[in-house]
Amino acid sequence: MLLRMAGWGSLLNGKPIKVSAREKLDDSLLVTGFPYYDYGKLDQYLALFKHLMQHSRGIRRLGSAATDMAYVACGRFEAFYEYGLSPWDVAAGIIIVNEAGGQVSDFSGGNDYLFGKELICSNTKTHDQLLEAVRLFF
Repeated sequence: MLLRMAGWGSLLNGKPIKVSAREKLDDSLLVTGFPYYDYGKLDQYLALFKHLMQHSRGIRRLGSAATDMAYVACGRFEAFYEYGLSPWDVAAGIIIVNEAGGQVSDFSGGNDYLFGKELICSNTKTHDQLLEAVRLFF
């Protein structure tokens, strides 16, 4: 179980941050990463990537799940998704996103995101839409 100090908020350079208010996945900028050793779901992942390219404002890859999640928390992206993750990749980001008003789940919408090796985080308003897209391929 993850220790969470609810209500403290997330800060960037001492100032509070919040997730974006964008409501539609079609209008959202997404961020993702690619697994570097677990290719068992690669075909599904690439099909999802193609689908999201066509149903969003774009997808970026920064190369660090922690950075991706922090950028969702401060509203630079609406959502992040990836599989093949380790707990140390996402533990801090989970708290930062939650405290910034975001939402975190695994690919099935559940709460096995710390150890489950797959994660979606969002501004909450686009979460169900992204989850629906993920479910088309996973």
